[in-house]
Amino acid sequence: MQNISFLQNRLCALVLFRALLEDDAVSAFLQVKSKKEVGETAAAARAGAFVAALYRKSDNLSDYIVNLVLEDENTYIRRAAEETLTENYKKTLQNELQVLQDFCDLTAAEFYAFTQLSFPLPAWQNTAVDLCAVYTERVKNIAKSGYGMFAKYHMFSLKDGKMVPVRHPDPQRLADFSGYEMERSRIIANTKALLQGNPCNNVLLYGDAGAGKSSTVKAIVNEYKDEGLRLIEVKKNELFYLPDIMDSLAKNPLKFIIFIDDLSFAADDSDFGALKAILEGSVSGRSRNIAIYATSNRRHLVKERLSDRDGDDLHLQDTIQELTSLSARFGLKVTFSKPDKKLYESIVRDLAKQHGIDMPEEELFVKAEAHALRNGGRSPRTAKQFIEYLAYSDNI
Repeated sequence: MQNISFLQNRLCALVLFRALLEDDAVSAFLQVKSKKEVGETAAAARAGAFVAALYRKSDNLSDYIVNLVLEDENTYIRRAAEETLTENYKKTLQNELQVLQDFCDLTAAEFYAFTQLSFPLPAWQNTAVDLCAVYTERVKNIAKSGYGMFAKYHMFSLKDGKMVPVRHPDPQRLADFSGYEMERSRIIANTKALLQGNPCNNVLLYGDAGAGKSSTVKAIVNEYKDEGLRLIEVKKNELFYLPDIMDSLAKNPLKFIIFIDDLSFAADDSDFGALKAILEGSVSGRSRNIAIYATSNRRHLVKERLSDRDGDDLHLQDTIQELTSLSARFGLKVTFSKPDKKLYESIVRDLAKQHGIDMPEEELFVKAEAHALRNGGRSPRTAKQFIEYLAYSDNI
C-alpha cells in the first residue's frame, strides 16, 4: 500500500514537471487528508473534489496522468529538442517520472483506505503503464509528435499575439479534392521539403475565388500532421506579431506553416513593409523549420491604381517595382484559376460519388451548371456547395 502523504510531499517537490501542480485534479489531490486529520466532512469534501476533477476528463487515473506528462512543456523537453541536456536534467527526470509512476499506480482502494471515510466514493481505473518508457519514446519522436500544446493540436490562431489551438479544425483531406492535381503537387513537394529539413520556398497561392487555395493549405496540414507539420494562421492585421512568433518557433523540432489567408494591401499599408522584410531581407534569417504560405486573389498583392503609373514620381519605374516586389519574394507561386466546363463537370462527378448521389450524369451536370450560374460562376466551391445541397435536399 502506498504512503499517500509521502506521495503528496514528493509531488509538491516536482521541479521539471512543476506545472502539473496547477492541474485541477493534481491540485485537489494534494489537498486530500484523512478523516483523522481534518474530520470526516472535510476529508470527504477534499476526496470528492479530487475525484470530481478527475472524472471531468477521465475515470482512468493512469491515462489522465500520462496525458498530463506527455503534454507538459517543460525545461527537459525543450532542452532535449535543442540537444542541450546535462546529466543533472536526466537524473531529475528519472526521479520525477518515478514519482508520477507511483501516482499512476494509485488505486481507489488505497486512496479511500487513506481517507478513512465510513462510506465509499466512486472508483477509478488504473491501466498498466511504464511511464518512463512512454516518455522516452515521446522524446525520441519529438520531431513528429512535438511537445506542449503542439503535441495535442496541429492548427493554431493568434489571440492578443499569443498562439492558441484551433480545437475543431477544418477536417478537409487531400483525398476529398478533385482537379488541380498539378497545382497541389507543387505545394505538396515544397511541404515535403520543409518536413525533411531541406531548403523550401515561401508559397503564394493566387487566383480566382473559390478555387480551393485555402482548403489546399489546410488539407496539406491535415495530411502531414503526424509527420510533424503544424499551421499557425495569422491575419493581415496581426503581421506585426510575426517576428516574435517566428523567434519562438525557431528552435522547435516541429515544422510550421505560417498561413496568411486572403492577403492584399493598399500601396500605403504599413503591414506591407513588415511582411516584405520577413519574407526576405530582414537582419535575422528565416528558420528552416518555418515557411509562409499565403493566399490571395491578386498576383501582385498590392492594389495598384492607374495613378501610380501616371503620377509625378520622378522615379516611376522604382515605384512600380516597389508595388510588385512583395509577390516576387515568394519563391513558389501557384495559380488556381476557375475551372472550364469539362473540369467543373469532373469535379461535380467526383464529389457526387463521394456523397453517394445516384443521378444520371446529364441531369447532374445540367443542375450543376444552373447552380453555378446562380452563384457567381463555376468553381470547386460552387461544385461542393451544389453537391452538399443536393445530398441533403429533396427540392433541387
